[in-house]
Amino acid sequence: MAEATKREFKASARNIRMSARKARLVMDAVRGRDADEAVVLLQFVNKRAAPAIKKLIESAVANAEEYGNRNGIDIETDNLVIAEARVDEGPRMKRWRPRSRGMANPFTRYTCHLFVTLAEPEL
Repeated sequence: MAEATKREFKASARNIRMSARKARLVMDAVRGRDADEAVVLLQFVNKRAAPAIKKLIESAVANAEEYGNRNGIDIETDNLVIAEARVDEGPRMKRWRPRSRGMANPFTRYTCHLFVTLAEPEL
């Protein structure tokens, strides 16, 4: 029986200090694209989530290269496609802002979890 090679490579970033709703806008732009194309696209996206997602995709590509080097398999990192790109809500941090006359108003700082899966395209 031939040994099966791994076809999916994952990376995740947790508790990133940005809103999941705003990060999803950027993640939707790169879902389904080639990894190299997505990295180039994210260099020109003027959103706060873009550098974090770019770093995450580069980490997934590095995971693929490391897996190939460790197991002696030639993995074409140029052909990897973003198969799954997901943004989930993380824990919320509740804070208080001082107001006049000794009062305080609550506000919430949002966090999110980013997940990317790269896969080799199906022929």
